[in-house]
Amino acid sequence: MDIPKTYGVDDIPLVIQDRNFNRDGSFRYISNMRDRMAGVHGSHILVNGVIRPQHHVARKQMRFRLLNGSNARIYNLKFSDNRAFVQIASDGGFLPQPIRLNRLRLAPAERAEIVVEFAHNEEVMLQHEPLPANNRGMGRMSMMMSANDRPFNIMRLLSKTPGGEIAGVPDQLATMPDWNEKQAAKTRRFQLNMAMGPGMMSGRGSGFTINRRSFDMGRIDEVVRLNDIEIWEFTNKSPMPHPVHIHDVQFRILSRNNRPPEANEHGLKDTVLVNPNETVRVITRFENYADETAAYMYHCHILEHEDQGMMAQFVVVS
Repeated sequence: MDIPKTYGVDDIPLVIQDRNFNRDGSFRYISNMRDRMAGVHGSHILVNGVIRPQHHVARKQMRFRLLNGSNARIYNLKFSDNRAFVQIASDGGFLPQPIRLNRLRLAPAERAEIVVEFAHNEEVMLQHEPLPANNRGMGRMSMMMSANDRPFNIMRLLSKTPGGEIAGVPDQLATMPDWNEKQAAKTRRFQLNMAMGPGMMSGRGSGFTINRRSFDMGRIDEVVRLNDIEIWEFTNKSPMPHPVHIHDVQFRILSRNNRPPEANEHGLKDTVLVNPNETVRVITRFENYADETAAYMYHCHILEHEDQGMMAQFVVVS
C-alpha cells in the first residue's frame, strides 16, 4: 500500500499523556476530590515521555500513529494552522476508507493513524482544542471537566527541507467483517452508573458501577459462547463520558442513540467513548479462544473510574 511506512522516518508513534509532578520530579497522583471524580488531569503534556517535544519532519507526507495514554483526558486534536489531514486507521487497524478531517477526538486508550502533508520551511503545532459540550459531562461534572479543558500546545513540528513525494492515499484500505444484527445470538445491555454523594466523593465508596455492580474479582458477570456473534449495548446514565474498553475482541460500532457512527468510527475498535445520556451499540464475534477459567475484562478506561469499580469480567466457553 502506497502510504508512509518507514518506521522512525515517515511513520512515527506519538503517545500523548498528561502528568503532574512534585518539585523533586516524582509523579504526583490523586490529590483532591476532583481527581477521583473526573479522573486525574495533569498540568504537563508529554509526547513519548517528553515535555515540550518537537520533531523535525523528514518527509513531505508523514504518518503519525496516535495513542491517548492519559488517565482521563479526552483530546480534541488539531493543527495550529487548521490544516486538514487524513485518518487511515483506528484501534484495530485500517479504516474501510480514508477520512479527511481537521479535528480528531481521542479518548483514553483510543488509537488513530493520520497522514499529514508538509511543505518546505513550515512550523506547525499539534494542539488540543476544548471539547464540544457533550464530551464534557453534565452539571457539576461539566464544570469540573471544563476547568481542566483549556486549549494548549502538544508538539511542535518543524519542516525545513522534507524529502520524498506526496502520494495519494488509496480510496479503499480494508474490508470489515460482515457481522450483522440478524446473526447475533444475544444482545447484552450494560448501564454505566456514577453515584454522587459524600462517600463516593471522599473515595470511601464504590461509586462507579456497571449494571449497579462494582467490580468483584471473584465474580464472573457474563458467559459467552465461542464463535457467537453478539451485540453489546452500553448506556451512560452518569453525568460524564466514559471510554469503554472490551478485552479479547475488536468490534464495530453499530449506532449512537440509534444514529450511525461518525465516518471515522467505521473501522474495528476495542474502545468506544459513551457520552452522558447516550446508548452505543457494538457488534463482535468471540472467536479463536475459549477457557472458562480465563476471564476477560470490560471497563471504563478512565483509570480512576475502573479502580473505583467500573469494571466487570466475562469468560468465553466452548
